[in-house]
Amino acid sequence: MAKITYIEHNGTRHEVEVATGLTVMEGARDNGIPGIEADCGGACACSTCHVYVAPEWVEKLPPRDDMEEDMLDFAYEPDPERSRLTCQLKVSDALDGLVVQMPERQI
Repeated sequence: MAKITYIEHNGTRHEVEVATGLTVMEGARDNGIPGIEADCGGACACSTCHVYVAPEWVEKLPPRDDMEEDMLDFAYEPDPERSRLTCQLKVSDALDGLVVQMPERQI
């Protein structure tokens, strides 16, 4: 389990425990956290699970692969350093304490 903090665009914080092996997107979906739509269900075929990771986490996460980079081109106001698709972030003990912030809107 990892404790992940999801911050809505309006500043509302949701701190939840997410099981190892799930994705950060599944953690949001399973806990009813607004702001992550996940229209493709986690197939990395859209950008509706886009978030900005906290600056201190950017270097701790695995790098984006080509498919994620391509999908981020369609995200709302992507940040070249901090934008990630939560469907591509697998939860492990290493992600305990991760903080992500949702954009103003998805696409």
